[in-house]
Amino acid sequence: MNRLAGVTSPYLLQHADNPVDWWPWQPEAFEEARRRGVPVLLSVGYSACHWCHVMAHESFEDEVTAAFLNEHFVSVKVDREERPDVDAVYMEAVQAATGQGGWPMTVFLTPDAEPFYFGTYFPPEARPGVPSFRQVLEGVRAAWSDRRDEVAEVAGKIARDLSEREIAFGAGAAPGDQETAQALLGLTREYDPQRGGFGGAPKFPPSMVLEFLLRHHARTGAEGALQMARDTCERMARGGIYDQLGGGFARYSVDRDWVVPHFEKMLYDNALLCRVYAHLWRATGSEQARRVALETADFMVRELRTAEGGFASALDADSDDGTGRHVEGAYYAWTPAQLAEVLGEDDARIAAHYFGVTDEGTFEHGSSVLQLPQQDSVFDAERIASIRRRLLAARDTRPAPGRDDKVVAAWNGLAIAALAETGAYFDRPDLVEAAVGAADLLVRLHLDEQARLARTSKDGRTGANAGVLEDYADVSEGFLALASVTGEGVWLEFAGFLLDHVLARFTDPESGALYDTATDAEQLIRRPQDPTDNATPSGWSAAAGALLGYAAQTGSTPHRAAAERALGVVRTLGPRVPRFVGWGLAVAEALLDGPREIAVVASAADDTASKSLHRTALLGLAPGAVVAYGTAGSDEFPLLADRPLVDGGPAAYVCRHFTCEAPTTDPAELRAALDG
Repeated sequence: MNRLAGVTSPYLLQHADNPVDWWPWQPEAFEEARRRGVPVLLSVGYSACHWCHVMAHESFEDEVTAAFLNEHFVSVKVDREERPDVDAVYMEAVQAATGQGGWPMTVFLTPDAEPFYFGTYFPPEARPGVPSFRQVLEGVRAAWSDRRDEVAEVAGKIARDLSEREIAFGAGAAPGDQETAQALLGLTREYDPQRGGFGGAPKFPPSMVLEFLLRHHARTGAEGALQMARDTCERMARGGIYDQLGGGFARYSVDRDWVVPHFEKMLYDNALLCRVYAHLWRATGSEQARRVALETADFMVRELRTAEGGFASALDADSDDGTGRHVEGAYYAWTPAQLAEVLGEDDARIAAHYFGVTDEGTFEHGSSVLQLPQQDSVFDAERIASIRRRLLAARDTRPAPGRDDKVVAAWNGLAIAALAETGAYFDRPDLVEAAVGAADLLVRLHLDEQARLARTSKDGRTGANAGVLEDYADVSEGFLALASVTGEGVWLEFAGFLLDHVLARFTDPESGALYDTATDAEQLIRRPQDPTDNATPSGWSAAAGALLGYAAQTGSTPHRAAAERALGVVRTLGPRVPRFVGWGLAVAEALLDGPREIAVVASAADDTASKSLHRTALLGLAPGAVVAYGTAGSDEFPLLADRPLVDGGPAAYVCRHFTCEAPTTDPAELRAALDG
């Protein structure tokens, strides 16, 4: 019996009609394996994963394969986005055993959940160096039947090795100037000066590293840091990884030049990159950065916002190509003939030139991914705008990629921060309202009476899985940004509730190290703990940033001390592997700068002079600065206490550790104080 009907995960629901007798991750599945004396097949993936869909179609929809699985295994299907803890523990085992990882992740376990055989995607037919999935199943069944004691011994050793792994936490001291300078030097060595970004193919958008580079430049004036950030952002914005018609970024580029993306569009990538481009505009005034930030924000609101006001997780890479086949990139790629069909011959020639569409194609089957290649030609702006509108309208008639409607708390926290700041910078109150709507949903649906977070919801129904560290940290980050933008202290209060849980339930009281799961969470074979960034900031560094921001808003010594202790691991890792602790380095820059605390005391909440000071404060370049905005005498923000008006008018106070410089009433003076 397949037991996936009725779950909240869209990924699991995609497998609810499989002939495989799937179980969700739950104790009863392992009890069943123990009762039957069979091993467990653990299959982990996510809704927008292309190869997950491929393996599902080839193997899990196949009646013969399903019958073999049902007879010899208990099969457990996990959505890595709902259970990042399960994914992290077994991915660590896969990477340790094979030297690589990915999804779908395929792991065979004992009934005690101890892993003994690992892999990712297995094809239905054997290939050179890769067995078929059926061969793997038969080999595991034979080993379990004939050499069970040996299998149990191997599994036990793997589980012990995992449980005994420890992180080199460092001395608990935060990084200083020397460590951030060494990190910058390390990034310079790995930088691709011809194409932007770091490393080779596949090339991922380095969102957290870009934030570090922008903050480091703001604090030290290092032009090389700004140059790497600016050039990388320009190359990505011109590449096929960016949707040149509808805005928003794909997951990664399969090549070094950002031309051909892996087409899935994730909420977290777009939230992080929207914020990066908004911050780049703040630092440089780049019109391209402004356009990309706004188009990415509009993409999130238009295509990912749910009926309940939250933001869906992803759009699939695959879609119907018009013949009933699901093909990766079918929604986004164009041939010259398709351009001519929509635009006519003359405009099609212009569009092909402008967007880099060739007869040979840059993608598959003679199609091209739209990009903006560097060229000397001058194009008529109105004509290009008309071409873009018509192509987008035509694309809207194509079968759209599927959407994973699951609302993930952490990723919505990232979106709240990005939309709030982008809306404030560019005078787009609708974007701020969208951020408030998502924050309201999280409070209403994801928070219980003790301010404990549920990780997911779908269609207004809360998921069963508890929030992990990144949920508490990223939602706190979103609430802190919203508090600075809106001047509503309730968001600071909610951030405080969440961060109290971080201190009480996720932090080692002796060392200050952080764990990805709470002390009272389900006990796996290892308590996951990872300070390195992946596609999103690690929960560890995100928590350090939120703790530091909250301390700056409130003066709380315990929160600041916890942030400083957590940054000890960045002191160790930053000079060695800066690409993988970008957000931790960005938080370190905020700590080295103070961070600065800006209290804007308004004479009236909506008068022009007060709003001008508030906007100037938000646009300041000081790394990690926090802003408190409210009328004189307000008790919504501790920073506003005992900060009077100046000559009856609004004033801004720039402080560090609640010690302030003389107030100013002049936006230009405030800007100079924050950008110096």
